[in-house]
Amino acid sequence: MKQRLVVIGNGMSAIRTVEELLKLDGDQHQITVFGAEPHGNYNRILLSPVLAGEKRFEDIVTHDRAWYAKHGILLYTGNPVVAIDRARRVVTALDGLQVPYDRLLIATGSKPFIIPVPGHQLPGVIAFRDIHDVEAMLDAARSHRHAVVIGGGLLGLEAANGLLRQGMTVTVVHVMDRLMERQLDQSAAKLLKAALEQRGMRFLLEADTAEIIGDGRATAVRFNDGSEVAADLVVMAVGIRPNVDLARAAGLHVERAIVVDDNLQTVTDPRVYAVGECVQHRKHVYGLVAPLWEQARVCAAHLAGFGHRRYGGSVTATRLKVTGIDLYSAGDFIGGTDSEDLVLRDRARGVYKRLVLRGNRIIGVVLYGDVADGPWYFELMQQRRDIGGLRQRLLFGRAYCEPALA
Repeated sequence: MKQRLVVIGNGMSAIRTVEELLKLDGDQHQITVFGAEPHGNYNRILLSPVLAGEKRFEDIVTHDRAWYAKHGILLYTGNPVVAIDRARRVVTALDGLQVPYDRLLIATGSKPFIIPVPGHQLPGVIAFRDIHDVEAMLDAARSHRHAVVIGGGLLGLEAANGLLRQGMTVTVVHVMDRLMERQLDQSAAKLLKAALEQRGMRFLLEADTAEIIGDGRATAVRFNDGSEVAADLVVMAVGIRPNVDLARAAGLHVERAIVVDDNLQTVTDPRVYAVGECVQHRKHVYGLVAPLWEQARVCAAHLAGFGHRRYGGSVTATRLKVTGIDLYSAGDFIGGTDSEDLVLRDRARGVYKRLVLRGNRIIGVVLYGDVADGPWYFELMQQRRDIGGLRQRLLFGRAYCEPALA
């Protein structure tokens, strides 16, 4: 008899887990998927090219309805689960539909954080999280001129680039003193800011939003110092929060996110699994794709009865393509009193490299402009490789160092 697996969430981590499960046990599960959005799964990472006009939504759909049908998966779209009864092992959807389960997979992802300043509920104030948000931005760009993006991280800069490409004037507002402070040091952030300013972006750093002004629709953003900037469209890109309300209401143990063990089973109920941005594993919450794929493989293996795999957490590196500018960062790129830096600056080529060393080991890396050797530096860092004999040539990359490694 088939095991009944209900999946709450139709995003990338949920469907990756289902794909991995299908590889391992074929048709041993009767799978039901509930999604809040009204369509199949799509690649959320590619929303930025859709906003910039480089792709259409159809281009980023990864699993259309035919895929679900082919694999015998029952899909409910636009009908999210609103309650989990763990005693009866039944989920209830928004329209009242109830579906029983033997195993439950929660992949509710995250939701954007909206700064609760006065005016944040005005029309024209939106997040940048799903295709609905992209469509709202594209619609605004057709009839309005001034956009303000609050948040100078990767997502904010991608939104700003897309709106700029759609013909809007764009001001990026960031509360910190540099862009992408979680991924870049001061020097790399300055290079990035200068390159984006050349493309037409405007920046207000160390700016604290106090209020969004408007009568019926957003018209301006006011800051704590009393200054203002015109805004027909305000995009909030200031971070995400794990979407855990459903899990908490079901009595599952939730801290920052849903707490799971090395099998991706919730610590409260072994019949309930969780993967993705809604998960907390060994105190860590991950938002990058690579850790979510690792979680999907382990979770699928356990669901299929192959319990030999364990998720031990992820060491992450970030390769970013911000509006056509290559960036790479990993590890402790700030360093401290017990570390030293190797730095290469090539202004003519627009290249900056910084390796942070402790003793004879790499502990952090920041690359701007030329990121080809990023994965190799990351590998050296993960392996805790002694690079004492490579110091003089390390910044010039793998090709210059391999003779010494042979």
